[in-house]
Amino acid sequence: MNGKFQNPVPTMMDTSLKTSLSILRDFSKSSPNRRPASPPGMDVPSFEIDRETKVTWFGHSASLLTIDGKTLLLDPMFGRAPSPFPWFGKGRYSGGLPFEIAELPEIDAVLLSHDHYDHLDYGSIMKLKHKVKHFLVPLGVGGHLIRWGIKAESIAEYDWWDELTFEGLKLACTPATHFSGRSLTDRGATLWCSWVIQGQKSKVFFSGDSGYAPHFKEIGNKYGPFDLTLMECGQYDKRWSDIHMMPEETVQAHLDVKGKLLIPIHWGAFTLAVHDWNDSVSRAVRAAYESDVAIATPRIGQTIHIQAAEYPQAPWWR
Repeated sequence: MNGKFQNPVPTMMDTSLKTSLSILRDFSKSSPNRRPASPPGMDVPSFEIDRETKVTWFGHSASLLTIDGKTLLLDPMFGRAPSPFPWFGKGRYSGGLPFEIAELPEIDAVLLSHDHYDHLDYGSIMKLKHKVKHFLVPLGVGGHLIRWGIKAESIAEYDWWDELTFEGLKLACTPATHFSGRSLTDRGATLWCSWVIQGQKSKVFFSGDSGYAPHFKEIGNKYGPFDLTLMECGQYDKRWSDIHMMPEETVQAHLDVKGKLLIPIHWGAFTLAVHDWNDSVSRAVRAAYESDVAIATPRIGQTIHIQAAEYPQAPWWR
């Protein structure tokens, strides 16, 4: 509509002056638990490439997935802060990351879910681009990459429900309930999405950013079950609950897509909401236990083998 992408279901984002002032007021209040008291401990990731399906979470939504010998980097935000001015204010909880970008293996594809600063980071892309063979992105996002000097022939854009075969993997660009934009004037100019990633032995769902909506059941019915879901869990608030899930909804979305193992993402790196920094994972673990859902809570940088007999569940955030 009017040249802008929109969600298929009504999505409320209250931008009234009253709500905007209430958000500013809440963010201005000091809270000792909005950030960890000290930088969280991190593991040194394993970048060994083999035929096994493995995932390494780097905080927030950035993850490295290896599947069928291919390396996929999801929403690689490795910068200090998700902002056009990252040198201002408080940034990443851990300060840095447990590796240097130069240590990453060659990346077969970067998969992006949308163009917000906490998912598409200019500095990270500039450091990564010489390692990346392909960029798979939702409609319109390729324009950012081309402006940053990435060759158009290495970029492929997709609409919701588009399916593709990539290096022997079966992928699908699937819906999410969110929005896009990197300035005050480009909201909805590019598409946002989730991703289905299917190899010979395992199937993975990456939610991107999304509110809880019927698309999860649609994806589950069409592509489920999934051996692993990387499901958004963090940066929520009742005032924007249509575009970010509450932790209990994260678990329900996992059930909707017919997931087996859940790893909560979109937390552990930045403060983008007013809830306690570890509230999201604590609530998600509790909801998963109540619903008999298998949940893994890796430390930042910890590599998980999807077919392992056990998964990390230690409450390292306490």
